[in-house]
Amino acid sequence: MRAPRPAWIWVPVSAGVLAAAMVVGAAAGSAGFGPLDAAAALLSRLPFSPVASPLNDLQFAVLVELRLPRVVLGAMVGGLLAAAGAAYQGVFRNPLADPYLLGAAGGAGLGATLVLAYGSDLLDSPRALVPVAAFVGALAGVAAAYLLGAVAGTGGTATLVLAGVAVSSFLSAGQTLVQMLRTQELRRIYTWLLGGLGRGGWDDVGMVAPYAAVGLAVLMVSGRLLDLLALGDEKAVSLGLNATAVRVAVIAAASLCTAAAVAVSGLIGFVGIVVPHIVRRLVGTGYRMILPVSLLTGAAFLVLVDIAARTAIAPAELPLGVVTAFLGAPFFVFVLRTTRNRAG
Repeated sequence: MRAPRPAWIWVPVSAGVLAAAMVVGAAAGSAGFGPLDAAAALLSRLPFSPVASPLNDLQFAVLVELRLPRVVLGAMVGGLLAAAGAAYQGVFRNPLADPYLLGAAGGAGLGATLVLAYGSDLLDSPRALVPVAAFVGALAGVAAAYLLGAVAGTGGTATLVLAGVAVSSFLSAGQTLVQMLRTQELRRIYTWLLGGLGRGGWDDVGMVAPYAAVGLAVLMVSGRLLDLLALGDEKAVSLGLNATAVRVAVIAAASLCTAAAVAVSGLIGFVGIVVPHIVRRLVGTGYRMILPVSLLTGAAFLVLVDIAARTAIAPAELPLGVVTAFLGAPFFVFVLRTTRNRAG
């Protein structure tokens, strides 16, 4: 009988898939070089490297100034959304918890929309405020969904999901109202809401990096605490855990991750539910493995989705939110049916 595969093996496997996806993503397009050429060109710039670059100066500029920032930004956004989704699922002990179903993304979207619509009236450079406004909106969205579910009183998966759907619909209506009131900004806001990385550059990577670092640092050290929460509040408290403090810290960190992703990419749904669910099938139910593997797998997933969005109808480009919705909506129905069957 074959011994079960250890869960930790998925960390280097997912890291390898991410590295391969980033190299392919950096080469995808019409600049005339392939993944091996891109990898050789990057290796050639390392100190004491014996590898010679096969790219000319123009091709190398395309690789470094256009392709790489987009690929890095895609990996960051995918990893942030997947890690946030896994953390929400651990806090709420609900496999359907997701930044978009809990109102976090909707709140972040409304906060960012308000800055995009009205920020230029107040500040010369309002773009730096987008992550902050998105974070405040994300926290407010999650809090509203959680409180609405608690007021309903029955608890459980269906109540929380329905509360999140109601809050997300309300926040979406708020975004629509802002667009109607600011028609001169309508095209810019609408393009942003569809989700995409085409506008991304190294400035966006630098803007989101501090928020991502703080949020992910908290989540990555919370795995053991989430495993204790999974035992139930009474058992966790008996083991010395402050369940309320852990929930607040993890929700704040997951909301910060969601806000950072939404601020630079717009609304890209379903990553936070699809990736953690697949990862849970691979590594088991322990969050010490689910969180880092979700981070790496989510990053690789969105880089691959971005490649498909760029090449499916080239030279035109599909919005990332459209592609993830096509993939994620059937998957969500599958997860919902599985959850209901297990609940009886």
